[in-house]
Amino acid sequence: MRKFIALLIYRLALPCLFVAAFPAWLVKMLRRGGLHTPLGERVAIYGKPADMEPCGAIHIHAISVGETIIALKLIREWLSENPNQPFVLATGTATGHAVACEAAIEQIRVAYSPLDFSSMVKRYLNRFEPAHIVLIEGELWPHLLLECRRRSIPVSLANARMSPRSARRYRRFANWLRPFVSCLNAVTIQDAEDESIWRELGVTPNAIHLTGSIKFDPGSGQAPAHKPAFQNMIDAFGHDRPVVLAASTHDGEEAWIATAIREANPKALPAIAPRHAERRHAATKDLQAAGFKVSTRSQFDLETIREGSSPAFLIDSTGELRDWTAHADVVVIGKSFLSEGGQNPAEAILASRPVIFGPHMENFEPLAGKLITAGACIRAMDHAQLVDAIRQALDPLKAHILTANASKVLAAHMGATRRVLTVLNASSRS
Repeated sequence: MRKFIALLIYRLALPCLFVAAFPAWLVKMLRRGGLHTPLGERVAIYGKPADMEPCGAIHIHAISVGETIIALKLIREWLSENPNQPFVLATGTATGHAVACEAAIEQIRVAYSPLDFSSMVKRYLNRFEPAHIVLIEGELWPHLLLECRRRSIPVSLANARMSPRSARRYRRFANWLRPFVSCLNAVTIQDAEDESIWRELGVTPNAIHLTGSIKFDPGSGQAPAHKPAFQNMIDAFGHDRPVVLAASTHDGEEAWIATAIREANPKALPAIAPRHAERRHAATKDLQAAGFKVSTRSQFDLETIREGSSPAFLIDSTGELRDWTAHADVVVIGKSFLSEGGQNPAEAILASRPVIFGPHMENFEPLAGKLITAGACIRAMDHAQLVDAIRQALDPLKAHILTANASKVLAAHMGATRRVLTVLNASSRS
C-alpha cells in the first residue's frame, strides 16, 4: 500500500516539477550550447534508426560534469579489462554531454538520459535493451528502477555518496523510498559510515560494498597534466608570478577570493575558474569592479597581455579544470566560502598542489574532515584567514608538508576503481 501511495504522489508531482523547471532548464541549455545537441533524447525521441544502436551494452548514467568524469574513469578501467565492451554513457546536462563527447572513446555511444516519465523510460529500454545500468553517485529514479526490476535488468549504484544533509532527508522518508531503492542490485559506497543508511533504505547487506571513491582513487585514470598551451597563457602575465587557482567558484566568490590573493601576494596571479562557464560575464564584471584587469581563457590573445598590476585570469572553459590544477602553485576550493557544499579537492591533491577551503565543505565529508585532521590542507573561516592561508601555502616547505599529508589521506582510496569494477562485473553476471 505504501508503495502504491508513494508512486502515485511521485507521478502526480513529476509533471508539475517538470513544468516549473522547464524555463530555467531551457535558459541553461541555451547558455551552455545544449540546444545544438540531440535534446530530444531527454524525452526518448531519437534521430537515427534503432537498429544502429549498441543493444545489450552497459549503460552508465552520469548527470553532471563531475559524475561524467567519474564515469569516464570507470569506463577506461573497464576497457582495460575488456577492450571490446560497448557502453552507452547517458548524461543529463549539456556540459556533461560535451565532456563525454570530447573523450572520443570509440566504444561509447553518448546519449542523454530520459526523463523519469514511465513512457519515456520504457521507450529508452525498448530501444537500447541494456545489459546492466550503472548509476553514478546518487541518481535514483523510481520509474527507471521499477521498470528495470520488472525486466530483470540489473541496476547498480556506483561511488554512492551521502552528504550529512542528504542522509537526514533519506532517513526522514526512508519508508517511502524503500520500495524503489531496494530495487538496486549493488551499491558501492565510499565510506563505511554510509552503510547504515543504505540498509535503512532497503538495500540488502550483501549488496552493499565498501570500495572507496573512484573520484579520489590516485592510482586510476588520468592524472592532471601539464599542458604547454596552458603554460604559455600563464607566462604571458609574467614568468615570476605564483599562480593561485580558485577552482569551481560560485556567485560572489570570484572577486572575494581574488582580492584575498592580491592581499596575500601582490605578484600572485589569480586564476579564477567559475563552476559554470556561462557566468563569465558576471564574474568579469565583479573582478573589474574590484580593480582587476581581466583576461579570459575563451578570448585569450597573447598580443594583448601586458605585465602589470592586478591582473586576473578567468578560466571560462568546461572540462579543463583538472589540467589547470597542474599549473597552479596553490588551489582554493570554491563554493566553500560564500556558498554551501564545497567542491572536489581531489584533483588538486592528485596534482600535488596545496589546498585551501572555507567553512562549507558539507558535500565532501568525511574527506574534508580527514584532510584537516591529518594536517593535509588549510581551512580558512573568513577573508583574513584566507589571506594568511594563501601566504602559508605559497611557502615551499609548508606546501610540501600539506601535499605529502594529503597524498596519504587519498591513499586510502587506492584501487577503488578496480574494486568497484569487480562488484559491477559480479552484479552483471548474477
